[in-house]
Amino acid sequence: MTPKLSLRGVDIYPGLIDLPAQTALLDDIRGIARAAPLFQPQTPYGKPMSVRMTSAGRFGWFSDKSGYRYLEHHPSGTPWPAIPPRILRIWDEVGAVTRAPECCLVNFYEDGARMGMHQDKDEADMSMPVVSISLGDDALFRVGNLTRGGKTESIWLQSGDVAVLRGDARLAYHGVDRLRPGSSALLPKGGRINLTLRVVT
Repeated sequence: MTPKLSLRGVDIYPGLIDLPAQTALLDDIRGIARAAPLFQPQTPYGKPMSVRMTSAGRFGWFSDKSGYRYLEHHPSGTPWPAIPPRILRIWDEVGAVTRAPECCLVNFYEDGARMGMHQDKDEADMSMPVVSISLGDDALFRVGNLTRGGKTESIWLQSGDVAVLRGDARLAYHGVDRLRPGSSALLPKGGRINLTLRVVT
């Protein structure tokens, strides 16, 4: 599939997921959260992150004072639930790779939450893409360079948009500066859900 937009090498597919499919994905995400409840991780510096998160798949992403890493179980000790087939189909559609994702990270943003500029570099195989799915309120997505600092560019991601970091952009610094509250009626109480699919090993 050919991307509709490119932001500093990040492929963006606006409106790839229609509203009925978004609603179905919410049901899948609620199932994930029932099996692996949302939690609020700490950064290695001891500050709580502004997003709450959980995961599905073989691995889940985790952070505390010991650092960033993947775990094979929820902080409660229970295994992560499987990645739902509907989510896997999006990976198959845009990922253009033969390997299946081993982690689906679920980030829940409430009004005021953000994600600082960072690289996704805890995975072993950087030839594998990171696929990011946006649901709910619009988010101002910013993309920078392969090193911290320098010029950046931003775009508002809307509910149903999909972004893919691959190739030269796989290690680009990126983040979410803010939400546009009330821009989507998908989530009854507002906010944004971001799914990121990754191959870990």
